[in-house]
Formats: sequence, C-alpha cells, structure tokens
Amino acid sequence: MTGFAALLASAEEIEGGFVFDITEDWLQGRTAYGGLTSAVALAAAQRLDPELPPLRSGQFAMIAPLAGRVEARARIVRKGRNATWVAAELADEKGVGFTASFVFMRQIESAADIAGYPMPEGVNPVADARPVPLDVAPEFLKRNFDARFALPKSALGEADMCWWVRLKERDGLDPALEAVLVGDALPTAVLPLLNFRVPISSMHWHINLLEPAPVTEDGWWLLRTTSAFARDGGASEHILQWSAAGAPVIAGMQSVAVFG
Repeated sequence: MTGFAALLASAEEIEGGFVFDITEDWLQGRTAYGGLTSAVALAAAQRLDPELPPLRSGQFAMIAPLAGRVEARARIVRKGRNATWVAAELADEKGVGFTASFVFMRQIESAADIAGYPMPEGVNPVADARPVPLDVAPEFLKRNFDARFALPKSALGEADMCWWVRLKERDGLDPALEAVLVGDALPTAVLPLLNFRVPISSMHWHINLLEPAPVTEDGWWLLRTTSAFARDGGASEHILQWSAAGAPVIAGMQSVAVFG
C-alpha cells in the first residue's frame, strides 16, 4: 500500500510539476480515486509558491481514466493582492485526464459572519459507530480508509449517505491536502438505490474550504452526500464535511454520470 505522503515523496520533479505512479491500491475501477487526483493537483499547485495564502476554493474535472505513470503540472494564472488563481492538470501518455482550478486567498476582515452548515443531529459518536463493510468496496477505499456509519437509516433521506471516514496513513500531510483527499471518499448518494451495481463516474467536483487549516480528532472526518435530483444518466449531489468536533470544513457539489 502506498500512502499519499509516500506517493508525493517518491514523485520525480519535472519542469512545472512532477511525475508519479498511481498504483492499484488507489484505483476506483479503472481510474484513480477522485480525491487522490484532486489532492495531487493541489499538491502541484502548492509547490509553485510556499507563500500561497490558504486554499479557499477548488474546481475539479474528471475528464478521462488515469492510472499508472502520470504527470502533474501547475501554473499561476493570476496573482493579486489578496488572492492567487492556479490551474493544474494531470496527464498520461493518452493526454490530459484531469484538470483543476484553485483560488488561494488570505483572510480579510468582513462584516459578514454566518455560521452555517451545522453537523447533522443524531450523529453516532465514532466510538459507537458501526464499521462500514468494505470487502467489496473499490480498492482505494478498502486499502486506504477506515469508515463507519454515522447516522441510522431512519435519519437518512432517499439518496443520502453519512459516514465517519479517516485515512489509514495521514502523518505529515498538509491539513488542506488531507481534507481534500478524504472529501470524495463516499459513494455517490444514489448508488444504494441501484444496489451498488451500476457504473458511475464523477464529472465535476466543486469545493469551498471553510477552514484555512482544518484539523480533526484522531483523523476522523464526518462526510455526508445527498442527491435531490437524478435523471437521464446524471445526478447532482451536495457533499459536506465536518471535523470530529462538528466544525464545517468543506462545502461541495458534484456532478455524477450514472450508467444505468
């Protein structure tokens, strides 16, 4: 098993980025887990400038399957007084398979102060939560993550999943990298309605980071994904992520292709 920190440490520097290997333990079907490619793109962006302000927002496009030897490159699109925009892409011998757009922005004083996204009521504490059976889960999930059911079925909607999730190997990771790497771990919310037997593929994932340096207890993050619309081969999903203490960390939205 190749932990994420080890993956980055073994990468070979190239002009504008680095080359690394996506091993089978990070695959979701025939392509890399979306949280992995998103975190790699973020790592490439962070390497451009050690003085970048905190990550505020990221947009990820899963264009084509990526596995094996992959190049990650990033470039600064614009650097302003308060914010820096960075573009990144991952490619293999067949071409670009993943692109990302990031906004890094320093904290500034504001009259707006809205404390939204409360943790769901009735969440089972991690110590009491039942483990998610991962025997037939995608390779990336069963080999790199621990997962536990956070809400009883009676508290969930029709297309609604809520788990506690943590990385098995997380030492030495930048807080934003860890949060992004974990943030896409749940299956799409409509998959249980289809008995987990229908192929799916993430197309776009958008995240807003709500904490400049997110932290949690013992590596556990609470994830909830819900879908209020699924039709004609597509699903629109909202993904929220909290620390173990209940602080909202990421608010996101995802477009998913549902092949069946």
